[in-house]
Amino acid sequence: MDLILLRHGKAEDMNIGGDFTRELVEKGRDQSRRAARLLKAAKALPEIVLTSPLTRARQTADEFCQTAEIPGAVIQGWLACGMSPETALAELAAFRDFKRVAIVGHEPDFSQLIAWVLGANGGGIVVKKGSLTCLSLNPPSRYGSLVYMIPPKLAADS
Repeated sequence: MDLILLRHGKAEDMNIGGDFTRELVEKGRDQSRRAARLLKAAKALPEIVLTSPLTRARQTADEFCQTAEIPGAVIQGWLACGMSPETALAELAAFRDFKRVAIVGHEPDFSQLIAWVLGANGGGIVVKKGSLTCLSLNPPSRYGSLVYMIPPKLAADS
């Protein structure tokens, strides 16, 4: 499967409800829409979108799906902050019949997952808000390959 990682867009600073309820700011909504337009233009849209239950991730997934004109995202508790690479691959095994799956989530979870799948121990991978990364893998098998990593600024003109 091709696993597309969409990090949530830019969100407001901490609010009264805490980290769980932080909402996207307009820049974050725009980042989500640009990611969708880029994948749509490339004919690389996911068949299914899975999202963290945190507000900013759900809003990112909603903007992405609406702009891409694809069915809405499915909330997955395992995508909440603190996801381990092992958990991600075990959970993704249930979706291995899909050719292309997108997950919407958080840092440092995404950079840790990418490093783990690529065998790139030692850090150095940073996933920016609103960026797209695609890994080719076969969960629950650990190893895969990097297909692309697109920072939000490169998706600006899509």
